[in-house]
Amino acid sequence: MEAAARRSLDEQAARAGLVEPAFEITVVKTVAALPACAGTLAVDDVDVRSASRMRFAAACTGAQPWRQEVVVRAAVTARVLVAAADVPANRPLRDEDMALERRDVTAARDTLSDPQAAAGMASRRALRQGDLLHRNALVAPTLVKRGDAVRIVAREGGIEVTVSGEALDAGARDETIRVRNTATGTVIRARVTAAGAVEPADGVRATSDHSRDRD
Repeated sequence: MEAAARRSLDEQAARAGLVEPAFEITVVKTVAALPACAGTLAVDDVDVRSASRMRFAAACTGAQPWRQEVVVRAAVTARVLVAAADVPANRPLRDEDMALERRDVTAARDTLSDPQAAAGMASRRALRQGDLLHRNALVAPTLVKRGDAVRIVAREGGIEVTVSGEALDAGARDETIRVRNTATGTVIRARVTAAGAVEPADGVRATSDHSRDRD
């Protein structure tokens, strides 16, 4: 049973990308010991979704077949990302904001172990030092807010044209938002490229505030 539980835990840890996972496994004693098996004994997973309570079925084939379920409890630790300092909500994470620490992740979901997967992302809520970083709680930071003054930068054939605009939506990097050209009043769809900067989507041209030859 312990070998079957360890195999299942190893597979789950690999899918989750856990670094240096370690397991403490306890087979819960049944009322009676498993009977002897004169044939072939097989162990199958019944429910392994929760490491704290996994169920396996031991089945014996042969002249006197039998089947009995067994509960196995496990504690899982791994090196995962935690907040190395207090981090405000919606602020892009920097390398110094994160640290790898061994933590109990038995009941944790969507933990991260690769700093590159979290760098530049932002937490939906403020993080306290020592908080676990969860993949589902991280989002691309908002670089443009509704009502912000933005630069609409269009590039074509070595020419760069920049005009002033007003964001009509909020957006993160690579998101498409509506932007009003403040000179013409025209509303276009634009892709967020940086804080306060967008580029026209779908090949829309901008009316120039100024332009410069990039050749």
